[in-house]
Amino acid sequence: MATPTYDLLESVTLATAASSVTFSSIDQSYGDLILVAEGELNPSANADFGLIFNSSTSGYSMVDMMGNGSATESQSEGNTYADCGTYLYANTGARQIVTVNIMDYAATDKHKSFLARNSSSGTSGRVWAVAGRWANTAAITTVKVEPSSGSLANGMTFNLYGVAK
Repeated sequence: MATPTYDLLESVTLATAASSVTFSSIDQSYGDLILVAEGELNPSANADFGLIFNSSTSGYSMVDMMGNGSATESQSEGNTYADCGTYLYANTGARQIVTVNIMDYAATDKHKSFLARNSSSGTSGRVWAVAGRWANTAAITTVKVEPSSGSLANGMTFNLYGVAK
């Protein structure tokens, strides 16, 4: 079996806090996308880390599970964005790493699925795993990263990779 090739399509490092980051005109020649986000959390808000595909705010459904060493949680939900787990927790100095795999993003004959893994450090540290679907057959050409409230913190990095077919 061949080893998949990962190509960096775009990298963004925030010089100041921002309400969102958008990757647009995504190359359609890859099989899957991987988004990796990392950075210190905004200590003033609690929110979810979300993705919006092609500016669409409908058709997302997810199941998720969370653990923090002393408690667990699981749920299913429908939402106006691809919820990739907890993003911001009022926890100064905590770091966040989110990895999202978006499968068959360029296909036009199926709904899009994604898997997200998310972890944060600090006193509210936790890990999340999310499996989701965007009920749309359109090829994904833009991915907007947006918290459900608050902002993306100064210094956060976002790397979008294409995985060769």
